[in-house]
Amino acid sequence: MALQYSTTHRTNNMGDIVTALGATGFLLIYTGAAPANCGTAASGTLLASLALSATAGVASAGVLTMNAITAAATSSAGTAGYWRLCTSSAGTTVIAQGTVGVSAADLNFAGGIVWTLGENISISSWTITATGA
Repeated sequence: MALQYSTTHRTNNMGDIVTALGATGFLLIYTGAAPANCGTAASGTLLASLALSATAGVASAGVLTMNAITAAATSSAGTAGYWRLCTSSAGTTVIAQGTVGVSAADLNFAGGIVWTLGENISISSWTITATGA
């Protein structure tokens, strides 16, 4: 049997991400495969470092809907492979990570995104869904 959580538990779990990010959170986007876990150092090339809103998002019904992120220029060229939510742009304290793709379990922006150096990235709406429903 697969592990299941109540909607309340999933919502609280998603809300904990917002709390842990604080007012200085960042979305970091890298090339390649995601590290084994959040405690493992980042791999690949950092494509973008995007400052989150002071309140990163709102959790409801087990889904974390992130607030808009200010556009920023890419720092390198490449294909997005995974993302990390961190408490700062340094990326040393990772709160959550996932792959870039179109699966419901992934950060929901189009898979296979390729950026060129200096291209502006702007994300206006995205969600993270807690699995185990």
